[in-house]
Amino acid sequence: MIEDLRWLGIEWQEGPDVGGPFAPYVQSQRRDWYLQVWRKLKDGDWIYPCTYSRKDLAEATQTPHEQNDEPMYPGKCRGEQSDATSPAGVNWRFRVPDGRVIRFQDKAQGPQEFEAGKDFGDFVVWRRDDVPAYQLAVVADDAAMRITEVVRGNDLLKSTARQLLLFEALGIKPPDFYHCDLVTDEAGVRLAKRHDALSLRSLRTSGISAEQLRKHWNLT
Repeated sequence: MIEDLRWLGIEWQEGPDVGGPFAPYVQSQRRDWYLQVWRKLKDGDWIYPCTYSRKDLAEATQTPHEQNDEPMYPGKCRGEQSDATSPAGVNWRFRVPDGRVIRFQDKAQGPQEFEAGKDFGDFVVWRRDDVPAYQLAVVADDAAMRITEVVRGNDLLKSTARQLLLFEALGIKPPDFYHCDLVTDEAGVRLAKRHDALSLRSLRTSGISAEQLRKHWNLT
């Protein structure tokens, strides 16, 4: 990805290949920071251990959920307490404040609001295979790296509501958010990793020049 972006002509000031003041920039090397955040959430009674597996959740959840969004957790383990000193072995879920409406102004999509307990339930912040989940990792990184603006696809708007709850629990001011429209094919279906024929690397190897792409996408 880094190689392809450099070929396209995009430059950056921080990252795993150039370093920077908030290194390391590889998440697998940031475990100690994630553990600090997990402990703070646990000490504040924001999270709880959960033995529910993905299979259990799939069987218990009959209502449909959006593509790329986790199904609503039924709350079976919500009252669990633990004196664990390590997150390994179980899922750890964030206890959302049911009925709380999370509102934010997105710089691309305008005003947004989601209701905790209705639009999303208690979500995983640490996986049973002892890996921090996406929601915890990105909040921890944004806070540590002093990120002021997050730019990503509009399929993650609901994730932003979850992350705002994490920022609040940790007592950290959240960044601003800009959720751009997704790139789609002729049928309006969003492009994904499985559409390799339209990946940047495939376009590059087909003979299209970086200059042509920049002009097509108004990047010049």
